[in-house]
Order: sequence, then structure tokens, then C-alpha cells
Amino acid sequence: MYKKLLSTIKPLLKPVLIAGLVLTLALGHADGALAARTGGRIGGGSFRVPSPTYTSPRTYAPPSGGYYYPGGGWGGGWGFPFLIPFFGIGGGFGGLFTILIFIAIANFLVQSFRRIGSGESTEMTYSSNPAVSVARLQVGLLANARGLQKELDRIAETADTGSAAGRAEVLQETTLALLRHPEYCVYAGAESQQTRLEAAEAQFNRLSLAERSKFTAETLSNVNNQLRQANSQTALPGEETSGELANLSEGPSQYIVVTLIAATLSKLQLPTINNSEDLRQALRQFGAIPADQLLAMEVLWAPQAEGDTLTSEDMIVEYPNLKLI
Repeated sequence: MYKKLLSTIKPLLKPVLIAGLVLTLALGHADGALAARTGGRIGGGSFRVPSPTYTSPRTYAPPSGGYYYPGGGWGGGWGFPFLIPFFGIGGGFGGLFTILIFIAIANFLVQSFRRIGSGESTEMTYSSNPAVSVARLQVGLLANARGLQKELDRIAETADTGSAAGRAEVLQETTLALLRHPEYCVYAGAESQQTRLEAAEAQFNRLSLAERSKFTAETLSNVNNQLRQANSQTALPGEETSGELANLSEGPSQYIVVTLIAATLSKLQLPTINNSEDLRQALRQFGAIPADQLLAMEVLWAPQAEGDTLTSEDMIVEYPNLKLI
């Protein structure tokens, strides 16, 4: 009976052993590849929208009398006063005066509906929970673009991430740096989502944490004007230093991955990236986000420390969503 059982199991042992060996080698290689990973981070912002300043849609300003509508001119945009002087008002002029009043009111209503339809901001259209776009753009570059890493280091060390204008400038400088290195861009991916303000922060944090979790250490960061830099003398608690990470490296770095994340009040619909032109369009959209519409942003890149590696295996394991362009 034992011989029969052994003869039944024996053909299954070989494929099981082979599969186990392949899995062990793959996981062991992935652990080695992912052991050495540094990253840089620039960002900041707030998900609180300031209350609007309400203004009256009508102004009783003219000293000579009259009724003024902003953007519409005198008399609701007809180019003459709401109340015009009449010589000898009464009699036959009463009907004309009533018609003029009616025309002015009708024109005001038409202009109001047009403003609302075109999306202009008024006290009636303001919402405490406005629509927010949360977007992520990632670019994988050949490691020959070492100058880009140094440029990102410089931006991190000098950026004013404590102000909206400073954060918008970070996006502009980063997108310009990427646009200047088109010959090194080989992978890219983008996603954008429309949500409400109350859910936007959670979505933004999810994207940020997903990228930060790929780093063994954030060796350079500037978030809300808090500049931190790790080196062999000032290791982060429980983490390896950038020098130790460099010593673990096997061979030269092959890739650099830059990630841009933004939450904005303006609609940001990124294209599906299939080629270099799609990537350029997405980069221009990120760089053009106005400061007064930018709620929060982050720029993350890996590797950051000199001598650290990001291999082909890292790209497959950590960035499976990126497409070859």
C-alpha cells in the first residue's frame, strides 16, 4: 500500500519542488532589490477652503440716480440709465416708462441666468463642500538623467512649501525639469479623480502613502517648510542611513521615478498616457495649476541618495501601472 501511495505522490513532488525553488529565488531577489531604497519628498498644503467674500450683485452708487448692474452697464446692459429723465412725465410717457422698467428687469434676469450657467462664482453658487480634483502623474526615467535628481534636491532645499504660491512654483519647476529631459522618459502613468472636498484629503493621503511606503528612508524632505535631510551622521530612528543604503547597492542605478500628486479646486482631467505627447500634455496641465486653486501637492522621487539603486525588478514590482512610452 505504501508503495502504491509513493508511486502516486512521486510524480507530483518534482513540480512542487521546482515551484517552491522558483518562488524562493524570486522573493529572495526581490527582497535584495527592495532593501536599498531612498526617496525625496516636497509638499504641503491644506484642505480648508477660505470663506468667500460676499458682494451685493447690485450697487446704488451713481450720484445722479439710476440703477447699476455689475458687468451689464446702465439699465442692465442697455447703455442707458434705468431711470432716464423725462420732460413732462405723465400722459403718453407713462406707458413708455413702464416698458423701460420691464425691459431692464428682464435683461437683468437674463444676465443673471447666463452668469450662473457659465459657472461664474456668486454667493448663490458657493458650496462649503466644493468639487476637488485629485491627480497623480508618474514618470520613469533612465538613470542617465542624474542631473534631474540634483535639480530636485535643489528645489527641495530652497522651496517655500509653506505658501500656496511657493507650492505652485514647485510644481512648475518640477514639470519644467521633466519637460527638459524628454530623451530620458521611458515610462509614465496618470490618474485623476473628481471628488468632494470632504473626501479629497483621504484620497490625497492614500496616494501619498502608497508612494512613501516604497521608500526605506526619506533622505531629503521639505514639507510645509520643514526641511529634513538624513545622512550617515544623522540616521533616522529605526532606518538605515543613505550611506548604508549605498553600500548595499549592487551595480549602478538603472531608473529614476518621479511622482507628482495634486489636489485642486479647478478641474484637472489628465489624459491616458500612451506616448510622449500625452506625457507632455499631462506635465503642462500640472505645471499650469494656479496657486489659488491648489489645495495640496507632493513631489516624490526615488532614488534620492547618490549611489542608491532602482532596478528593473523594482519597476516591475513597485510600479506595475506605468506604461512604456
